[in-house]
Amino acid sequence: MRALDPTAYDVLTFDCYGTIIDWDRGLVDALRPVLAAHGTREVSDAELLDLYARVERELEHGRHRRYREVVGDALRRIAQELGASPVSDEEADAAGGSVGTWPPFPDSAQALARLQRSYRLIVVTNCDDDLFAGSQAQLGLRFDEIVTAEQVGAYKPDHRMFEEAFRRAGVPRERILHVAQSLYHDHEPARELGLASVWVDRRGQGTTAGTTAAPALVVPDLATLADTLDG
Repeated sequence: MRALDPTAYDVLTFDCYGTIIDWDRGLVDALRPVLAAHGTREVSDAELLDLYARVERELEHGRHRRYREVVGDALRRIAQELGASPVSDEEADAAGGSVGTWPPFPDSAQALARLQRSYRLIVVTNCDDDLFAGSQAQLGLRFDEIVTAEQVGAYKPDHRMFEEAFRRAGVPRERILHVAQSLYHDHEPARELGLASVWVDRRGQGTTAGTTAAPALVVPDLATLADTLDG
């Protein structure tokens, strides 16, 4: 783990889902009951998450749609690929609307509260305003700025998401540290934009091989990041 100077930054930008909110658990819990009810073939959680990630990338290209629609359409596509009967509009809408109820990781709220004593916190999330509002309420704090895909009309890794965060931060990007789990959505564009980043490796991948990501620091969770920057 490389040393990081806590005084080198004024602003911390955060990905939300997978970094602050338990994306894997929330997504699996939202999709599995519907897929089971429609008679899909059995797949592991890891296979389901990989399948969702592939379908989501395809759906987020082209004309921008709200994230709740992306989740609902991904559910329909996955059900079809797994040999299930068609998913109803009501089931798709419920899955998409559930995002704001997905649980935070146990360390998230306390770590963010600690970090907010010393830094401005900006969230940069591939989500809708109303869905993220539900997630923020669970954390018991308010971010200083909230940048959503709905506001920008694009999804990370699109640079427009980060450029909007830079604009709202109001400081040189050298004074911003980006904190995220996804190498594809966050750390690759961070490298391209010259933005220092911290990889929250919650899945224990342990390597960035096969990507262009170049995080300055790797931590297993936000509690460790808070210890590092606020210790």
